[in-house]
Amino acid sequence: MKRIGFLSFGHWTPHPQSATRSASDVLLQSIDLAVAAEELGADGAYYRVHHFARQLASPFPLLAAVGARTERIEIGTGVIDMRYENPLYMTEDAGAADLISGGRLQLGISRGSPEQVVEGYRHFGHEPREGETDADMARRHTARFLDALSGEGFAEPNPRPMFPNPPGMLRLEPHSEGLRERIWWGAGTRGTAEWAAEQGMNLMSSTLLTEDTGVPFHQLQAEQIQRYRDAWTAAGHTREPRVSVSRSVFPLRTDQDHAYFGLERRSTDQVGIIDGARATFGKTYAAEPEDLARQLAADEAVAAADTLLLTVPNQLGVDYCAHVIEGVLEVAAELGWR
Repeated sequence: MKRIGFLSFGHWTPHPQSATRSASDVLLQSIDLAVAAEELGADGAYYRVHHFARQLASPFPLLAAVGARTERIEIGTGVIDMRYENPLYMTEDAGAADLISGGRLQLGISRGSPEQVVEGYRHFGHEPREGETDADMARRHTARFLDALSGEGFAEPNPRPMFPNPPGMLRLEPHSEGLRERIWWGAGTRGTAEWAAEQGMNLMSSTLLTEDTGVPFHQLQAEQIQRYRDAWTAAGHTREPRVSVSRSVFPLRTDQDHAYFGLERRSTDQVGIIDGARATFGKTYAAEPEDLARQLAADEAVAAADTLLLTVPNQLGVDYCAHVIEGVLEVAAELGWR
C-alpha cells in the first residue's frame, strides 16, 4: 500500500485565465481541494510555503482550517523554510493545528529553497550567528523546534503567577502528543537525508535534488532514500520512518488533459544550476493511464517511498485538480498501491 496525497504551491495571479486571481481564492480553494481529495479517497493534503511571493506563505491558519473541514486526510507542508521561523512560536502554532485536526498534522520543514528576495529571513528578524551560514541557522532553529515539541518543561515558572501552574518547569502549550514523530525534513541531497535520519525526522524528497551524479533522477533519489534508511538504522531509532517523494503526474484521459499536458509526454530529466550548484530535476509524467502505470512502476524512488505527493496545477481550479487526483488514484489501483 502507498499513501497518495497532493502538494499545492498555491500560486495566484490576477490573470483572466487563472482560477486563482487572489490570495483569498488560493486559501479558500486549498481548503476545498482537501475536502474533495478526502472524498476521492486520497490520503494527504500538503501545501508549499514561500515568502515574499504570490503563493501560500503562513501555513498554520490554513492547516487548522483544513483540519476543521476534514476528518481523515493527513495535512501537511512541503516545506516550511526554517530560516524564517521562530521555533517556539511555531511549536505553539503547530500544536494548536494538530489538535484541531485530531493528530493528522505531517509537517515538512527544511533549510528552504531559493528565495524571492535577498536574505529574506533578515526581514523576519533572524540573523545567522558569527561563523554560521543561513543553512546552519535553519538547523539551529530546527533543533530548538524539535526540543520544544518533546513536551519537556524548560521555562522557570513565576513564583507569583497570574494563574496556577503545574509543578516543575513549564513547557509550551498547547502540546500535542506524538507530533514530534510527524516532522519531515525536505532533503535536497543524499548527505542531508542522512542528517535527517540521525535527527529522527521522516524524509521528504521532491522533484529536485541539488546534486548530479550522472544517473537518472529516480535512481539518484532511490539512492538517497536507501542512504537515509541505512542512517536511520545506524542511529538506533526504534520506530519505522516514513519517506515521501513528489511527482508531477497527469493521466491523459480527456481532450482537456491532452490540451493542458499532452506535450509533457516528451518530458525528461534536466540538469541545471540552483544557487550556483548543479541540480537534477525529475521529469513530468504525462501519458494514457496504461502507459502511465508502466512508467510509474519503473520509477525506483517511487517504489522505495511509502508516500507519493502529486504536485497539482492549482491555478486550473479545484475541479480540474480533483480530476487529476482521481485519475492517479485509478492508476494506483492498477499498480496495487491501493
